[in-house]
Amino acid sequence: MPLLLSGCTPDEFLAYRISREVRDFERTAVGTLSPVPLLGVLHAQASHARHGKFLLLGSGETPVTEGSKELFDLAQRGKLDLFFLSGAQIDRKGNLNLTCIGPYDAPKVRLPGGAGSAMLYYMTRRVVLFTLAHSPRIFVERCDFVTSAASTPQYPWRRGGPTRLVTPLCTMEYDARGQEWRLLSLHPGVTYEEARRETGFPLLPESVPVTETPSADDVALLRARIPVLRNSYPVFAQALETRIGSLSS
Repeated sequence: MPLLLSGCTPDEFLAYRISREVRDFERTAVGTLSPVPLLGVLHAQASHARHGKFLLLGSGETPVTEGSKELFDLAQRGKLDLFFLSGAQIDRKGNLNLTCIGPYDAPKVRLPGGAGSAMLYYMTRRVVLFTLAHSPRIFVERCDFVTSAASTPQYPWRRGGPTRLVTPLCTMEYDARGQEWRLLSLHPGVTYEEARRETGFPLLPESVPVTETPSADDVALLRARIPVLRNSYPVFAQALETRIGSLSS
């Protein structure tokens, strides 16, 4: 069953869900190639996290002056509270693969690489993962290659790690003690059977609440931030506005 929404697009829904992970008075950063997290953070910045500090790479509303260099420096100094990552593969243990599909020496697909994600996964206090698709090809029992490790031995020391995973079907939370994902909520219209079928590892518990949906005011605020989003992602913003227009047609 597809995601059932009234009055907003799937991208807006995911952005709103991501927005709920942003806390006031914290420092939150959004990296490159992340239009949906950026929209969510822009919503939080204008609503419940007005006192937060935000580093939005590629945005005109960011205090970052040295790009990724400044972001990495803040993380290593313990001054980054929240960041967002994704992966071509995400496994049961929370590991990310951004390197290759198949054996490293003879891969089926060579991916762009981690670009600092391994360090950020260690040194950011909370990392929220996101995907724009949900299938067994993405959510696997074990990554073909671990670019960024979610759980590690006592050494090397790490400051933080994954806390949430937001997908088009559900939200998961990371159980640090058990070192695995746990189902937290199912999005409106999504059944447990569908989420389980599209996930390549066990998905528990079976009984969870429905994910909170944005109010009309929240949707209006998300759309009011699209002009800012357009500065960094003009193609995505235009496509989003087209999808919004189709809701009323």
